Amino acid sequence: MGQRDLHLDLRAAITPGARGAREVLVTALRDAVRSGRLASGTTLPPSRTLAVDLGVARNTVAEAYAELVAEGWLGSRQGAGTWVVDAAARPLPNRSRGTPVVAPHNLMPGSPDVSVFPRAAWLASARRALSVAPDEALRMGDPRGRVELREAIAEYLGRVRGVRTSPETIVVCAGTRNAVEILAKALGGPIAVEAYGLFLFRDAIAGVGVGSTPIGVDEDGAMVGDLDRTTATAALLTPAHHFPHGGHLHPARRKAVVDWAKRTGGYLLEDDYDGEFRYDRQPVGAVQGLDPDRVVYLGSASKSLSPALRLGWMALPDALVDRVVSAAGGQQFYVDALAQLTMADFISNGSYDRHIRRMRLVYRRRRDRLLEALQPFDVGVRGLSAGLHLLLTLPTGAEPEAIRRAGEAGIALSGLGLLRHPDAGPDVPAPDGIVISFGTPSDSAFTAAVDALCGVLAGLQHHP
Repeated sequence: MGQRDLHLDLRAAITPGARGAREVLVTALRDAVRSGRLASGTTLPPSRTLAVDLGVARNTVAEAYAELVAEGWLGSRQGAGTWVVDAAARPLPNRSRGTPVVAPHNLMPGSPDVSVFPRAAWLASARRALSVAPDEALRMGDPRGRVELREAIAEYLGRVRGVRTSPETIVVCAGTRNAVEILAKALGGPIAVEAYGLFLFRDAIAGVGVGSTPIGVDEDGAMVGDLDRTTATAALLTPAHHFPHGGHLHPARRKAVVDWAKRTGGYLLEDDYDGEFRYDRQPVGAVQGLDPDRVVYLGSASKSLSPALRLGWMALPDALVDRVVSAAGGQQFYVDALAQLTMADFISNGSYDRHIRRMRLVYRRRRDRLLEALQPFDVGVRGLSAGLHLLLTLPTGAEPEAIRRAGEAGIALSGLGLLRHPDAGPDVPAPDGIVISFGTPSDSAFTAAVDALCGVLAGLQHHP
């Protein structure tokens, strides 16, 4: 079939506080293909033409096309335009807002290398925990979670992250997203978030009927001075290692955000998602240690062990414990008791520390190999000193093409634009970039994934 005009009325969907134009366009095009209104083989208008028709920026259309190419809904080739892919050859739609996560080369941030999950040690902990578990452990029990796990977490956080807490003020949850949902219910809103960050948390906040408002990010981390221009009840930040930019919150800003919380009666929600993984500098202690009464510390096993465990924890101010337990439903039904008991033993017998030390060395070696492979290319690299991901900044306008080429090469990664808050204003810089994880692939798959990425960057460098 030849090129067709498209009837896509986006004006009603693009409203203040709603999703951005790119996301609305992606959804509209995906729905049109899924419903059959855009048949297989249909050639879409050039991005410039569709942008004029819809009254949006050309980059918005280019990015939407690139995302749908990566997902497998559309095909694209230089000189041949963009077209609807045959349904029989189309993969399942991706829900990660990046390139497909089921791909030969998985560099998508969000997961550690699960191939090295310490199965034998975990199984040994499970056996020990179950053999000594009291009968009451098989009932619902304390809504804060099993006391054995809360005691182990309190000891670990104080020793490793400088968190000042106790078993009485820790609440176990099913990962950090679950924690954010519960806290949004307990605190109301709006909740301030970094202008670039994990969309899952923005979705979680919106899902419970609470709004989020973005604050800027620069080389010193979140621009916490922006909080004074908001009515936020809390600020959700990544102080130890910003996602995705990779820096840490400047010491002066750490103090400033605590001062803001004291002055306004608000709270800092500190997402310490990969606080154990530091390579080139001393670990930065948790902000929570500065003021346990105004800071909620959020941690999980998602980056250290596996996101499939669905194990997370909140170290709460005394004043919030009852509110959070009530917002969670008043019962501990998010994480099963046996998993909690297993994790408690795993921490207490030293297995968790040993695993972290081992993986810190593994990930550092991978990071160094990746940096060496990237040297020939015209990319900036951010986030070197910690964590499991790097941000590669690209020449202006190159991000959509990079995502398209990555999809064609079978590489799962995330575009930087997908992590930008839809309400971030023009004062927040919008560089082009891609976020890649050196932690996700297994060792056996890592070299091939890096080679494929280098092939994409080489092609991008020669792209007009």
